Amino acid sequence: MIPFERFLGLPTGEVAALVKATGEKVCVFPVNGTRRWFVLEHAEGIGDDFFAAYMDASIGNHIQLCAMCFDHGIKTLLVPVFGRELMRRGDEYTKRVGMDGLVRTATDKTYRDFFEKYNVKVRFYGDYHDVLTGTEYEYVLQSIYEVTEATKQNTAFNLFFGVFADEVTETIARLSVEHYLAHGSVPDKSALIRKYYGEELPPVSLFIGFDKFSVFDMPLLASGEEDLYFSVSPSPYMTESQMRAILYDHIYVRRMPEPDYTKMNKEELGWLREYYRNNKDFAFGVGKSKFNLWIQRELDGS
Repeated sequence: MIPFERFLGLPTGEVAALVKATGEKVCVFPVNGTRRWFVLEHAEGIGDDFFAAYMDASIGNHIQLCAMCFDHGIKTLLVPVFGRELMRRGDEYTKRVGMDGLVRTATDKTYRDFFEKYNVKVRFYGDYHDVLTGTEYEYVLQSIYEVTEATKQNTAFNLFFGVFADEVTETIARLSVEHYLAHGSVPDKSALIRKYYGEELPPVSLFIGFDKFSVFDMPLLASGEEDLYFSVSPSPYMTESQMRAILYDHIYVRRMPEPDYTKMNKEELGWLREYYRNNKDFAFGVGKSKFNLWIQRELDGS
């Protein structure tokens, strides 16, 4: 097991090789807190059009985050974008951020250049076709189809955008019925994954969230064995050090066998006893309100 500090200082290619050696990685990374990050870090460059400036900065940051994940050995990223609550946020936000953001996956040069440079296959999962068909936003479907078609031959990495993937029970039921009618048999999990995502995918390896602890939008790929991580800062703040710390924990610390407590010596048991006693009032995920925002308690300096 490589010491933590050494792992943090390894060349990126060596980190990627170590990550890949432990199996193909599927990471769910819903990039959240982007508006908060944008206002805090880009206020001077907002100008007259908040949404335009916000989208430009967010897309650039998102590409950096995806590149960092891929560079460090993650093969597949699942990026839940939004669910049905988007349709209740107001017309301007829904159009300028939600729908136009999807269109830009096909039309924005920074995205297109990134997909080509990194050889990224782009797919979308969720009920976007059913939700958008017959609405004023139906035009978005064409962009989804275009970027999917344009990148379908790419093989190095996978980027799956989750769009309206928050209510999947009826979709899974429909896919199961369709499979039965076509093949005369009940589909197994692998068959449903292929139908839902468009190809075979292994279970989720790790989930990186932000804010209140919540895991979502990874239908059929959750096994209960995925490692969960939640950043204190909004997702756009993620650094290489944070990414490496997560990967180190994932490939080394979480994989260590649990000790035989009856064989631990007196000093080890004493340390463990004091650690648990000193932290018996603390639970991760318990927060408090600050400026009407959820903040992890005991980590805000107050």
